Order: sequence, then C-alpha cells, then structure tokens
Amino acid sequence: MGKILINKATFLLLICLLTACHAGRNGRQTEDLVDKNLYIENKGSDTMVNLALYWAEKYQSIHPEIRISITGGGSGTGISSLINNTVDLANASREITDQELKEANKNGVQPVETIVARDAIAIIVNPENPIEQLTLKQVSDIYSGKINNWSELGGDNRPIVRLSRETNSGTHVYFLEKVVRLGNKNDHTIFSASTLLLPSSEGIIAEVQDNPNAIGYDGLGYITPEVKVLSIAEKEGKEYVYPTLNSVNQNQYAISRNLFIYSTGTPKPHVQEYLNWLLSPDGQEIVKSLGFIPIQ
Repeated sequence: MGKILINKATFLLLICLLTACHAGRNGRQTEDLVDKNLYIENKGSDTMVNLALYWAEKYQSIHPEIRISITGGGSGTGISSLINNTVDLANASREITDQELKEANKNGVQPVETIVARDAIAIIVNPENPIEQLTLKQVSDIYSGKINNWSELGGDNRPIVRLSRETNSGTHVYFLEKVVRLGNKNDHTIFSASTLLLPSSEGIIAEVQDNPNAIGYDGLGYITPEVKVLSIAEKEGKEYVYPTLNSVNQNQYAISRNLFIYSTGTPKPHVQEYLNWLLSPDGQEIVKSLGFIPIQ
C-alpha cells in the first residue's frame, strides 16, 4: 500500500513538473512575442501619423513578432521624446534644430536622420472662393497680416480667415520659415495674431470646407475634393504650379519638403530592419498610395 501511495505521489509530481515545464515554455514564447526587444515605440509628426499607421499595420502583418506603437503629437513632441530616450523612432516633418541636437547630446543621445518620404504643402481655400492662384509673397503677406481681405487679391469683399497648425507642429515651423519668412533666416516675421491655430490636418480641411473666407495649408496626403488647391508661383512672373508627385520630384513646386524619421545612434537590429523596410519598394508604395511622394 505504501509503495502504491509513493508511486501515485511520484506520478502526480511528475505530471506537475511536466505541466510546469510546458507552461514555462509557452510563457517564454508569449514573453518573446511581447519582449521589449521586439517592441518599437514611434512618436511624432501628425502629418506622418496616418502614413506611420499604415506602415506599422503592413509590417506587423509580415512580422507578427514585432509590436509597433504609433502616436502623434507633433514633430516637436517626437523629437523631444527621442532626446529623452523614451522612443525608438521620432517622426518629423521638419529637420531637427541645432538646439535640439545640443540637448540630445547632453543626454547622451546621438540622433540619426533618415529621409523616408517627401511632401508638398498645399495652399487651400473654400471651393466658393474665386481665387485660383497666389505667389509665395502673397501667401506670406496673408499670413503675416499685411493682406486682410480677399478683394485685395482680386476676390470677393470678404475678410480672410487664416488657419494654421499649432506651434508644436513641424508643418507650422516649416511654413513659418519657408513661406511666411520666405526662407530668409534673418527675417523674424511671425504669424498674424488673428491666425487660428488648429490641432490637426483634418481640422484645417474641415474648417476650410465649411468657411468660404478661410485659407489654410496642409500636407498633400490630407487634401480632399471638398477643398480647392491653389497653384503657387515662387515669384511674380514665374509659372504657377500645382502640388503633384511630378511637380515635386521635378522641383517645380515651391513648397515641398522631406519627411524624416530620427533614430538614436545605432538602432537595435529589429528597429533598423524596420527602417530598411520603410525605404524598400513595399514601404515606398504605401507612401505613394497615401498621396505622399516616394523617395525612389
């Protein structure tokens, strides 16, 4: 009787050990799938957030062992997170500044820049607005407050309602430097105090669509048929050009820019593999499908 009890006990112990080992293996496999080493934290540009989401969704369907978190908040937010070493990748619709580089270096962070796409900034108005084209100088004068009524540009006698992205947006910074200040680094012109700051690209589209007095600017990938895109001339007497894939690639459209992802030093292998994939034909096909301009 005693031997039978011992055998049963031994048998039960063996079953428990085998179950524990099996659970341990499954547990490790589960942990591997959510292991922080296979996790990518990606934050930043609101202009790029939809593109980043599509990229992540496609990549995770190919590599289910990788988990990618995408959040917006603006280029400044993404770069700030990179400086504080809390993200793997920072999306930015503008270049990192010298001051941001200094702050990063102080924290032991070495930002590495990768151009992942190109974009055009479209100047948009309500479809009821008869204006069809503007020069860069006219756009600058509108946003700096020198031109305040559409009649000054040959349009209706209506007050101009200026719309802009918020100051943390890389698109806001780019537009201020390249359009409002016309690329002059010694120019300290600022947006008119009456400019309405909106938190998203979609918000600008919605407001322009509803307001016949409004003017706004947005990345080409966000433009909808409900707004009118104006053709832009770099200077008076120059050709007026619409923002398109061809006009950007041929450097004909005056308001175009690169879109960036910043990583830290030498990325972890799975992060570098993801960056490489973004530049691959598959990654760049998604760029094109969303209305942005591929880099190759």
